[in-house]
Amino acid sequence: MKLRLWAAAVAAVVVVLDQLTKAWAVNALADGPIVIIEDFLELQLTFNTGAAFSILSDLARSGPILGIVVIGVVLLILFALRDASHIGEAVGLGLVLGGALGNLIDRLFRGDGFMDGAVVDFIDFSFFATFNVADSAVTIGVAILLVSTFFFRR
Repeated sequence: MKLRLWAAAVAAVVVVLDQLTKAWAVNALADGPIVIIEDFLELQLTFNTGAAFSILSDLARSGPILGIVVIGVVLLILFALRDASHIGEAVGLGLVLGGALGNLIDRLFRGDGFMDGAVVDFIDFSFFATFNVADSAVTIGVAILLVSTFFFRR
């Protein structure tokens, strides 16, 4: 039970941070990007209607499909949390859950139709895709899960 509470707390923190930073980005970056390090890192507002790296963004009506997939992932994570056996697993699953929910919220509430909203991205390294806090949480969560798989085998 404690591990599930850890995962829920981590997921909640991720969702709140993600939505707060996206709200800030929509307002602060509407007039143009903020350069942090020239030719390396800037904060630039983009809207992604597709999946990671804008995959499927050209496909009409991909939002509902992606949204349903994310709901499936959320359900799988909730199922996996029942068997979480250590804090690393709970934190990793919580990060992935929070990231998935953060981007799902955009799909649900940033569009006119059913799950057709675009995900707000704003962290732009010149050599990588533009991303957000939710994307970072998913990536870090998966890394933690992979590492914990090797160190905490049953």
